[in-house]
Amino acid sequence: MGHLDHAAYGWLTPALSYVMASIGAALGLRCTVRALAATGASRRNWLLTAASAIGTGIWTMHFVAMLGFHVTGTEIHYNVPLTILSLLVAVLVVGAGVFAVGYGRARGRSLVLGGLTTGLGVASMHYLGMAALRLHGRVAYDPLTVGLSVVIAVVAATAALWAALDIKSPAAVAVASLVMGLAVSSMHYTGMLAVSVRVTPSDQALPGATALQFIFPLAVGLGSYLFITAAFVALSPTADERAASASASGAVAVPSPGPAVPGRPGEGAVAAH
Repeated sequence: MGHLDHAAYGWLTPALSYVMASIGAALGLRCTVRALAATGASRRNWLLTAASAIGTGIWTMHFVAMLGFHVTGTEIHYNVPLTILSLLVAVLVVGAGVFAVGYGRARGRSLVLGGLTTGLGVASMHYLGMAALRLHGRVAYDPLTVGLSVVIAVVAATAALWAALDIKSPAAVAVASLVMGLAVSSMHYTGMLAVSVRVTPSDQALPGATALQFIFPLAVGLGSYLFITAAFVALSPTADERAASASASGAVAVPSPGPAVPGRPGEGAVAAH
């Protein structure tokens, strides 16, 4: 059995992965709150942004954490197509859950369906990403620990969507995002506890790309996307701000009914309110 190290760089990768998960959750929750206050194409666009933020945040969290994963006696490479597929699965399945909540009419049923879909999407992304591992040996999983990680993913996703429906203030969303980030990180490391590796020493070159060749540049790119999206969301006016702006712009001048009568300059002018 190969010795597994889940934090080869100390607390750097767990802490950074937690930050990425929390940022993705915060963006996703804020976008979902904006979506629920909008209609038509605006609601759809906010939900799409929420799905991309949550999915990207979770994927980045997973693979930043995997930068610290080392197995004694073998290098670790990643199958590039499977790794990209895991990102697409994260965004698409999380999107299905978010849209179920955004457009569902029965609140309780939509929440359960959205939480289950999103949670299974998070778990699918994790284990699909693990399937992309290429190393000299065989990877095995403890079924009970895998099941526990899936339960954590579903509960975390359901709680996050509930927060999007019931929590509106920025401060409360921030707290909910930190909790969701912790839950997603817990799901990841619980899933990693299920892993065991039987190393088969070999001099053959491994297929795929190393983490620094592929995962690190992609994670940096997606992290940049999250920060840019955060700036966009922060600068976009809320529904209340748009309503206040529209109300303020409604105070326009009322035209005079006619010219003022000579000698009576006060007449003919109507004050605008």
